[in-house]
This record gives sequence, C-alpha cells and structure tokens, in this order.
Amino acid sequence: MKTVDDVGSGTAGLVLLLGFTLVVLVFAVAVATAIGDYAIGLGTVFLAVTNGLGLTGAEIPPIEQSVVWDLRLSRALVAALAGAGLALCGAILQALLRNALAEPFVLGVSAGASTGAVCVIVLGIGAGGLSLSMGAFAGAFAAFALVALLSNGATSGPNHTILAGVAASQLFNALTSYIVTTSGNAQQARDVMFWLLGSFGGVRWPDFQLLVLVVVLGLAVCLWMARSLDAFTFGDEDASALGVPVARIRLILFGITAMMTATIVSMVGAIGFVGLVVPHAARYIVGPMHLRLLPACAAIGAVFLVLADIASRVIVPQQIVPIGVVTALVGVPFFAIILYRSRPQT
Repeated sequence: MKTVDDVGSGTAGLVLLLGFTLVVLVFAVAVATAIGDYAIGLGTVFLAVTNGLGLTGAEIPPIEQSVVWDLRLSRALVAALAGAGLALCGAILQALLRNALAEPFVLGVSAGASTGAVCVIVLGIGAGGLSLSMGAFAGAFAAFALVALLSNGATSGPNHTILAGVAASQLFNALTSYIVTTSGNAQQARDVMFWLLGSFGGVRWPDFQLLVLVVVLGLAVCLWMARSLDAFTFGDEDASALGVPVARIRLILFGITAMMTATIVSMVGAIGFVGLVVPHAARYIVGPMHLRLLPACAAIGAVFLVLADIASRVIVPQQIVPIGVVTALVGVPFFAIILYRSRPQT
C-alpha cells in the first residue's frame, strides 16, 4: 500500500528529473547543433536560433545561420523526439507483455516497419513522405500480427513472445535484404542499408513537425491510460477483474506503439535498444507507476538519443557512424545484464 508520502516523494523526484533532463537536453541539442565538419561556436548557435525564431536580428554569416537553422537544429530536435518515442514504445510493450526484454527492435516491429518503408523506397509503391510513413506503418502492423500469431501458439513461458519477435525480426530483415539486393541498384543498396542502421542526416523541419505531433499524441494517450498500464503488469485476468477492458486497451496501445515506431523508422531508420535501456533506467529513478514512468521515459530517451547522435559524429574523425551502431554498443551489454538477472535461481 502506497502512502501519501510515497506518492509525494515520487512526484517530487519526477519534477526534479524532468527539470534536470530539460537542462541537459538543451545543452545537448546546442552541442549537437554546433559540431560537424563546419564547426560553429555555441554563442553563434544561440544567435542563429533566436534569429530563426524572430526574437533577434543579430548579424551572423548567412552560411552559419543556414547550417544551424536549416540543417542541424532540426536534426537534433528530431533525434530528441525519436528517442522519446522509442522509449515510450518500450515502456508500453514491457507493460503489455509483462516482459523486461520487450521493445520495438527486439519484437521485430522496427524490422517490419523497415520492410514496409523499403518497399516504398526501392519498389516505388506510392510516392512522397506520406506514402513512406504508411508503408512503414503497414509493415509495423504486419510484424505485430506475426508476433501475436506465433505467440498464441507457443507453449507458456516468460520468453515465448521474445522468441516470436526474434523470428519475426529475422523474417522481415530477410525480406528487406531480398528487396534491396534484387530490385535496387548499387547506390540504392548502400543508401538503404545505411538508413536501416539509423541516420538523422536527411531529416528537416517537416519531419520534426510530423514527429512532434505523433509523439505528443502518443504520450497523451498513454498517460490517459496509465492506470490501465499499471493493471496490465499484474496480468490480463487481474486487469479485467479491476474493470479494465483488456482487449480494447491492448489494441489501442499496440496501435499507438505501431504508429510511433512506424513514423520514427520511416524518417530515421531502425534504431535499436532505446526502448529497452531507457524504461529500465527510468523505473530505477521514479518507480514503476506509469503516470510517472512515461514522462520520465520520454525525457531520458530524448537526452539519450541526442547524446548518441553526438557520439556517432565524434567517435570516428571525419566520418559519421550509423546511430544504430552507437545505441547497440550501449544496448547489447544492457540486454545481457537483464538476461543474467532474470535467469532462474537454483
């Protein structure tokens, strides 16, 4: 039984966390906007941003104004939103499936969205950003359907959903590779394979506008259903006994997860392990209650992926490492730790 003091301390901890992450996020976005082949000072970055917002009319070189406002700032903000969205997806899936290893990348959702997006890019199914997002959305739902089908027939066990996700991921990755190698030219193959490992290089302000709408909507719906998510952690039967319409809530939340994952993948490619690492870190700080956990996940995820984007540009001089490689370097050891801690005790 939680006391009023427990709830109050948890809320105070969340406020402190959100305040701290906001400060770190602003600094990280500023650094991400300043670094690159053409280095720009933080002071110039600040003036370029205020100029772009119409708050000042400072005289700075036009090329620096364009690089900051038109290229790098939108990239950093999309990275923050992608991190927030992927972390939310991980928290939702872990609650719905009651599995500490659940996240879009592990469950094959990212792979399915990638296949749908590649069908649009390489095979030319539709045209424009809307068609790309819809292709990724259809692929994400196809992956969900396959995982649900495989899980329904599996024997009971704590990891059968994860195993079904691994199978779905392998299938959709194979389909993606087949499409690229048989239908795309050499340049398309290089571009798509780099994109599948994650890249923020091509994002601009229209991508930010769409992504902020999707992530804010997803966060709002999930916060509205936070108590239902708390009930899911005890199992479907207990949630139903508490008056939660299990089937309807599950469908809505799976749809929200697919929507956010598909939108992110269609813009920046498949980025793994953000939805695995961040929710566990957030639970350690603010506890398991989803009314606090979800905002914490969004805040920490935003900071995490902006820092990963910075690392991807400075690890190897004069070269950009795919963002998925950076997140995997953090996520794989974390994945191993979770597996080790969840092993049966003898």
